[in-house]
Amino acid sequence: MTNSASKPQWATQIVLPGIVAPSGLQVRQVKIPVPGANQVLLQMEASGVSFAEKAMRRGRYPMQPKFPFVPGYDVVGTVLAVGPGGDRAMIGRRVAAALKTGGWATHVLVPADEIVAVPEGVAATDAETVIVNGVTAWQMLYNKAHAKPGQTILVLGASSGVGTILSQLAIADGIRVIGTASPRHHAALRALGVEPIDYAEPDVAGQVRALSPRGVDAVFDHLGPTSVKQSFGLLDQGGILVVYGIAADLDKSTALAPRFLKLLATLALWTALPNGKRALFYDFWEGMLVGAAKAKQQRRDDMAKVLARVASGAVKPMIAAVFPLSDAVAAMERSEARGLFGKVVIVP
Repeated sequence: MTNSASKPQWATQIVLPGIVAPSGLQVRQVKIPVPGANQVLLQMEASGVSFAEKAMRRGRYPMQPKFPFVPGYDVVGTVLAVGPGGDRAMIGRRVAAALKTGGWATHVLVPADEIVAVPEGVAATDAETVIVNGVTAWQMLYNKAHAKPGQTILVLGASSGVGTILSQLAIADGIRVIGTASPRHHAALRALGVEPIDYAEPDVAGQVRALSPRGVDAVFDHLGPTSVKQSFGLLDQGGILVVYGIAADLDKSTALAPRFLKLLATLALWTALPNGKRALFYDFWEGMLVGAAKAKQQRRDDMAKVLARVASGAVKPMIAAVFPLSDAVAAMERSEARGLFGKVVIVP
């Protein structure tokens, strides 16, 4: 009989082989990797499905890796091993990290300088909802819009993973939130303190104006080119439009690069107008080429702040559904369905 300790250990990965339907996701078994310098090995406890995976599946995410690859924009897990010279005190700790790809696996190699310790008492699934979504919400609200108590903001897609966190952060700090969403989520949004508007209402702008006649101090728009003109028009004097996605173009056949470049040019032009209003595009990986170390530290600092809000109860993670890694197809399908409230989470 062979000693079980001598058997190779294997990791399970979900692979995106190309431009496929969710059912085209593949399962792969590989040897558990060994961390190198500036790396840690995590045993995955939670990952998630975000807009990025939906776009990558269609080959429409900027600078995504070549197929095939393992998706998974973020991960929460327990540190199993550290690379040469690494901090062995981290072994056994639950940590969170943003990756862009690689999270949909039982074992994940993560850069050591990207991990953030998860506070005691915060469940892995709860922490997962605020890694990329939470940092995005925090940085847009505070680092870009510089929102302040007493202001009024408009959140498009307030029931989304980013929207629910952004709304909670703002309301906790005395900022009024108007949010668009499906009517089925209006009661839940009101419970958070959001003033909801039906996103499908023909005159969304009119409803916003009825609630805030002078306009709003900031708009957070994930839809992109199809809605930015209306969003910018809803700003009060000195307001800011923060665009952080082009979701409305996801299923279009037009090339994304020209649309994106035109969008950036439009936002820059509007900011140059002498009306005191500003417009910008938020990029989670901002500073990768210039000021990368500073941007990386900022992400970690902001992630720790959002996790602290979760630990204190100030932010309640919103989980739309939880699926095992073996059912990643269903997780992807559920995430792409309309009407979600919160984020779809994947666990081992």
